[in-house]
Amino acid sequence: MFPIGLSDPPPVDGVAPVSGRPAWAEVAGAGVTFVRNYTVWTAAGAAEQMVSVMQELNAAVEHGLQVWLALAGVDNDLSQRSLLDRIVNAVKSDPGLGAWKGADEPAHGHVPAAGCVAVYRQVRSLDPDHPVVLIEAPRGPSPNPQSHDTPLTLAAVEPYSAACDIHGIDIYPVSRPPGLHAGGSPVNTDISVVGDMTRLIGRASPGKPIWTTLQVAWSGVVPPHPVVFPTLPQARFMAYDAIVAGAGGLSFFGGQIRAVMNAADRQRGWNWTYWQRVLYPLLQELTDAAHRPALIAPRSPRVIRASASDIGLSAREAGGSLYLIAIRRSPALTGSVRFTGLPVGITSGTVLAHPGGNPARQVRVSGGAFTDPSPFAPHNARVYRFTIP
Repeated sequence: MFPIGLSDPPPVDGVAPVSGRPAWAEVAGAGVTFVRNYTVWTAAGAAEQMVSVMQELNAAVEHGLQVWLALAGVDNDLSQRSLLDRIVNAVKSDPGLGAWKGADEPAHGHVPAAGCVAVYRQVRSLDPDHPVVLIEAPRGPSPNPQSHDTPLTLAAVEPYSAACDIHGIDIYPVSRPPGLHAGGSPVNTDISVVGDMTRLIGRASPGKPIWTTLQVAWSGVVPPHPVVFPTLPQARFMAYDAIVAGAGGLSFFGGQIRAVMNAADRQRGWNWTYWQRVLYPLLQELTDAAHRPALIAPRSPRVIRASASDIGLSAREAGGSLYLIAIRRSPALTGSVRFTGLPVGITSGTVLAHPGGNPARQVRVSGGAFTDPSPFAPHNARVYRFTIP
């Protein structure tokens, strides 16, 4: 599968304003598969907290979703082992549970890796069936707790690979000025930093699935900061940039941040305006019958190259089809691009349709190569499909 999550989702009892459907039925119908529950557990409040969690687990089953359940409050070490055990044992057999969320952004937060590893081993000893997911921040630990501009390094996140089954990163580069979430210059401040950070986590956890959490909103766009959201073209590029870099799942953070909502959405408790403008059309593309096979197909052993150095590529094969995901990572370059290394015998391919008035179209292939006649614009992404003879 290719998990697509919301962190956090709309209220479980909410209603989608345009369709009038129950909120969770709406998001599930658009291709969302995971919804995060970020409960900060306490010994005194655990019984009441569990009632709320069970309501979400039941709703998830009803709508064909799974809950990504945080262990916040008991995720750093085993000092509250009895509470950790109580939570895991109460939930581990529920069909609505999809994954556990371990310590949030542990490298940036100076959380000792040994404590995270101990929690991970305890959770997996109690529940061998559900993965533990760790999400890192795009900034490293800083000697000064008030500083947020320490670049993330491989050495900083590698120790946490032993504390999870799925490793990931959150990266929200759309801000004014751009790139603040990753600390600004000298780190890449272009939206292509999404791919940079995803690759870094992949190097830290070779062989493990990688999840990338993308932006709806975050603290850096909350007033008094300028309020700015990714556009559909930006969100689409960042999704494919992460996928080309190795992401095996995506999550979208910030739909629940009230400070950036309009008045109507505040009443509803979630950013339905952004959903309609950006997330809904993006998820329709990523999960439709044409694109979904490209996301879940295994990597191809074929070496396919592009004539431009700023083109990122991911080739996948399944069911007699070769899929080529191509992105232009440059914010400025444009022009036609030639691709080589396709199987000899392929004579044509299809550029899959995507939002913004881009219907499916054909490309001609000869001698294992083709030139897409449509210029590749900055931050564009295309998915090609070829039938292998």
